[in-house]
Amino acid sequence: MCAQHQSHRFFSFNFFLVFSVVVGLCFGWMQIPLIEAGASVVSEVFMRLLKLVSLPIIFLSIVSTASSMSNVEEIKYLGKKVLKYTLITTILAATVALILFVVLDPVRGVVAEQVELSVESKGSYADYLIQTIPSNVVKPFLENNVIGVMIMAMLLSVASLGLSSEKRSHLHALFSSLFAAVLRMITWMIALMPLAIGAFIILFMKDLRGGLEVKNLGIYLACVIAANLIQGGLVLPALLKLKGMSPLKLFKAMMPALSVAFFTKSSNATLPLAMQCAEERAQIPRTIAGFSFPLCTTINMNGCAAFILITVLFVAMSNGMVFSPMEMVGFLFIAVVTAVGNAGVPMGCYFLSSAILAAMNVPLNILGVILPFYAFIDMLETAINVWSDSCVTAVVHKEVAESSVLQMNNKEEAVSAGSL
Repeated sequence: MCAQHQSHRFFSFNFFLVFSVVVGLCFGWMQIPLIEAGASVVSEVFMRLLKLVSLPIIFLSIVSTASSMSNVEEIKYLGKKVLKYTLITTILAATVALILFVVLDPVRGVVAEQVELSVESKGSYADYLIQTIPSNVVKPFLENNVIGVMIMAMLLSVASLGLSSEKRSHLHALFSSLFAAVLRMITWMIALMPLAIGAFIILFMKDLRGGLEVKNLGIYLACVIAANLIQGGLVLPALLKLKGMSPLKLFKAMMPALSVAFFTKSSNATLPLAMQCAEERAQIPRTIAGFSFPLCTTINMNGCAAFILITVLFVAMSNGMVFSPMEMVGFLFIAVVTAVGNAGVPMGCYFLSSAILAAMNVPLNILGVILPFYAFIDMLETAINVWSDSCVTAVVHKEVAESSVLQMNNKEEAVSAGSL
């Protein structure tokens, strides 16, 4: 009964989203000044609500995730290996996304035409980096300094791992409770999403009449999809090949879990089946699969990193912002850190992208148009995330097995040497 109720709510919410898009398109085409003025008010209110929770959600998601981990000694061996390959695959995913964004150029030349002016007006990049480092704990939140907030979150996260078990549990209880409270606020905001999407669509139609090109949106979608396909079809298999494993064999073993991930759009819901496939079909020991998959499900978000990077750059630049090449590399760092801290955030990558854009004071009209396409993107991203979890777990298993053999050989050599 509860499942039926949740399914009904999910259907109703998606119906209202589609309905709001249709209504927004109709009113936007009608060009009624009073309705356009009302849409401006609604979009401004919703954007202010996003700003209210944007930086707190980024900060708390990262810190609550890090503080939930065991102490350094407990995660020193398996944890370091999982974290190592999680960061490698996530950075590679964001790098592929950035390369595609630069090559396909969905904003069509805005950077090339204005980047020199942007660099000259802002001074050296070293000065820019210095300005992002917070001098107190309040300033980054007051100035909407996303990088500054992330620096604080990362420092606090690393520091929490060095605390005693009792102090770390208290810290985790505090931040996880604050995180849960902010998430509850977000659920209220999501309930208002259909109204906001309708307003965004109306304003987007107005922007189209002002010269915004629809084909740019198609190139943006091509960037997001291509980034995920390249990551899943080339980068991750290359990692397996590099470690002497068969990508096809692992893919066949994990196929049931990947199918569930694609259609449910939930890594958490797929977790039990993914662990079962890894143990029974891929022959990965439970001790490794049981540790690696839950951790990867929390922090290994390859598809999310690619989506955040491309979406933030596309929406910001479509609204007239320009970035130097070094600033784009800075956004790669932001996308990776935000993706790692993505655990438990409703609407996942889409909401985190909107939070970063809101913190940058970027209008969110274009996000309303992206939303109807996000359903498919989310399916693809979730499958890529689970596939990445599987690859990371398989690589960790291979390294652990090799190190165990090496340790056994060393013991045998020591015994034989002692007998001599």
